Amino acid sequence: MKSGIHPDYKESTVTCGCGNKFVTRSTKKNITVEICSACHPFFTGKMKFVDTTGRVEKFQRKYNWKRKGAAEPAKEEAAK
Repeated sequence: MKSGIHPDYKESTVTCGCGNKFVTRSTKKNITVEICSACHPFFTGKMKFVDTTGRVEKFQRKYNWKRKGAAEPAKEEAAK
């Protein structure tokens, strides 16, 4: 292997969104992840809803779910 062309491979700290931290080796000093083996449903065996980057809210805004739900009761009251 050529010398001087490879990046430094040093210890780095991985921080999960759940608060779990562990040390590994990487070219980056700090790594931040959204989900790790301590909180992932596959490893824990518990069903858990994971919303990444507001995808559920984005979907609801796209199809106006909040407005549709609020508009329907008003129509029912007007019909009575």
